[in-house]
Amino acid sequence: MNIRRYKHWGWGYEDQQPAPEQLRQTAALAAEHLGIEVGEIEAPVALEQVALASVRVRPPDALAEICADDAHARASHALGKSYSDVVNGFRGRFEHPPDFVAAPRDEHDVERVLEWCTAQRVAAIPFGGGTSVVGGVTADVPSSYNGVVAIDLRALDRVLEVDAVSRSARIQGGASGPVLEAQLGEHGLTLRHFPQSFEYSTLGGWIATRAAGHFATVWTHIEDFVESARAITPVGVWQSRRLPGSGAGVSPDRMLAGSEGTLGVITEAWVRVQPRPEHRRSVGVLFSEFYAGAQCVRALAQSGLSPANCRLIDAREAAMTMAGDGSRALLVLGFESTDHPVDESLARALAICAEHGGEAPEAARAGSASSGGASGDAAGAGDAVGSWREAFLGAPYVRDALVAMGVLAETFETAITWERFESFHARVKQSAEQAVREACGDGGRVTARFTHVYSDGPAVYFTVIAPARRGEEVEQWAQIKAAVSDAILAEGGTITHHHAVGRDHRPWYDRQRPQPFAAALAGAKAAVDPRGVMNPGVLIDPGVAAAGSR
Repeated sequence: MNIRRYKHWGWGYEDQQPAPEQLRQTAALAAEHLGIEVGEIEAPVALEQVALASVRVRPPDALAEICADDAHARASHALGKSYSDVVNGFRGRFEHPPDFVAAPRDEHDVERVLEWCTAQRVAAIPFGGGTSVVGGVTADVPSSYNGVVAIDLRALDRVLEVDAVSRSARIQGGASGPVLEAQLGEHGLTLRHFPQSFEYSTLGGWIATRAAGHFATVWTHIEDFVESARAITPVGVWQSRRLPGSGAGVSPDRMLAGSEGTLGVITEAWVRVQPRPEHRRSVGVLFSEFYAGAQCVRALAQSGLSPANCRLIDAREAAMTMAGDGSRALLVLGFESTDHPVDESLARALAICAEHGGEAPEAARAGSASSGGASGDAAGAGDAVGSWREAFLGAPYVRDALVAMGVLAETFETAITWERFESFHARVKQSAEQAVREACGDGGRVTARFTHVYSDGPAVYFTVIAPARRGEEVEQWAQIKAAVSDAILAEGGTITHHHAVGRDHRPWYDRQRPQPFAAALAGAKAAVDPRGVMNPGVLIDPGVAAAGSR
């Protein structure tokens, strides 16, 4: 029996790698469309040619049946999906593979693995879909550990209970987006959480990284969906009481949210669900320039209309995604409801857009009510919206192809309050453009869009496209990343809005967080993970946690 396997180096499955001729055709189109010179198409290093570091520790006999240490298991769990990860995997560089992968079948297996890791001082890295773009699952731990185990949770993928009265469901942490949505769909329900990584990422991973979904306002962060959570820690079970809300001290659920595998393995959660929306409308609104669109988005965010989608895309990015001709910024605006038509809300939103100079072509205004897909865009909502939606969902696959073509393609994201937005955007973009010129020469570009909006500010998401130097791509991006991260903190933004901290953001996260909080976090980790085996190096240094336990 042939089992479909994930790529060992990039996004998706092994059988999704385009054929060389397809890549050549794509390269020609990309060169014309992006205006970037594309190099010769390269092929990824085959798994058979990858030389992995020797295994330092092997699973005990009692765990052998749920563990694997073959080359594919180790390589496919060695990296996340950042640009640097994809480049390193493409070139066969797996510097820190786990010694083996454990695939627990239930919570008891998780407990057994953590008990062994604690006794042997082997680092344990929870692994869901492996879609981290910030080094959150990279097995790069200090040499003081005797080894590293990746704990793959994807066998814990069931919707265990559904409470139709309270509209909530108990779901295992290893359930990916499509898997849990299919099971909820049998009950006519949806979680309505659709991050770009939806196809592969998991509920436990969403909670651990405080993931944000596709929808731009109201419930978009996963912690807002969590009713209660359960995790296995090295010292016991972390289980919160299931409640609609509670003021009983620091929230145990909120403490797990964003813990990134440092406190324990999230095995299940009760989450708030809802019927599938029956009423949807989407439009594309054009603005003469980006800041005019931003003023409109602020008005929409403060209007109380709460659009499901409110993503402002600058003119250059709209052109790159085939959603515009590069002359105007595009606002992707959408509404949905499980209860009532949304025409009046859309009409009022379009009136606000018009007050700020926004134009909605007639084709977009005619967007029809629909049950739609995961993105929340209605069928027939206009070519611009449809083109942007396709580009959004396909971006991770496209980036794999760009790596083969010698094109640097990566993103960084942040958030800022409205009164600082214009100067913040200008200065961070200027810093990024200068860093791109210094690292890559001329020909690069930096674009921006809003991914989420709040009454007090937007989440700004930047995209970098530039020529890459073969073999130096990781160093090029590191130079750019350092410059833009410094600029973001200098201008008062956050180092991350929804991509988490991982290992890549640690230097800037350490500067952003209050020092008393860092000490409190060290104390909490020492209490539940006294030997510091849970994902060491993410959020907090292993030595700090160990010091707190003495």
